[in-house]
Amino acid sequence: MPIFICEDNDIQRNAIEEYIQNYLMIEELDMEIKLSTNNPYEILSYLEKKSISNGIYFLDVDLQCDIDGIKLGGQIRNKDIGGKIIFITTHSEMMYFTFKYKVEAMDYILKDDMQDLQKRIIEALEQASTHYQEDKNNPEERLKIKVGSKIRVFPMKDVMFIETSHVPHKLVLHLDQSTVEFYGKINDLESISNSLLRTHKSIILNVENVSALNRKNYEVTMANGEVCPIAMRKFSTLNKRLGSK
Repeated sequence: MPIFICEDNDIQRNAIEEYIQNYLMIEELDMEIKLSTNNPYEILSYLEKKSISNGIYFLDVDLQCDIDGIKLGGQIRNKDIGGKIIFITTHSEMMYFTFKYKVEAMDYILKDDMQDLQKRIIEALEQASTHYQEDKNNPEERLKIKVGSKIRVFPMKDVMFIETSHVPHKLVLHLDQSTVEFYGKINDLESISNSLLRTHKSIILNVENVSALNRKNYEVTMANGEVCPIAMRKFSTLNKRLGSK
């Protein structure tokens, strides 16, 4: 698991590095500090050049830069969906903005007490390692789509179907209990998962969530009770897919 540190105070950045290095050496965890910097753009440049997943990011909030740690966290979230973001700061009042920018931070550590800071950093590393192992042992397919300026991730088990919207160039994702509109092309989506099947010119459905077929009306009932049409020529294809489950 790659670790990134962004802290504008050299003394504090060096302390954070030391806490992490000492802990990794003792515990022999499969982690490594890839980049430690005072420049948030170095982090973003690194992520642009390399495909990083499940990174661990220790970010100061006030970086004395035109981009603060929370906005940096938001951009990191778009590039590393599974990344673990930990804010380290003296500004507890800024916690609200982590929700505003949909950063989904794993922890928010205050710098008030350096001994407590070391303890909290170690706890964050332990938690990140635990989450990573759980994800490896229980792989769950997810659907990633861009909604506005954010990348959102949905468990495939919650996805019912995707249909074209009456708004040009927009699609509607039907989930178990809600819907989400986003811009996209339906032709680009069928190939992103083996669970998805194009059953109509305007619909791609999740085969795993089909609960019933109605041959008379050429309709499909999904696990959440929603009903959507199916093209006549696609009926036998879907029937075969369901029979092989």
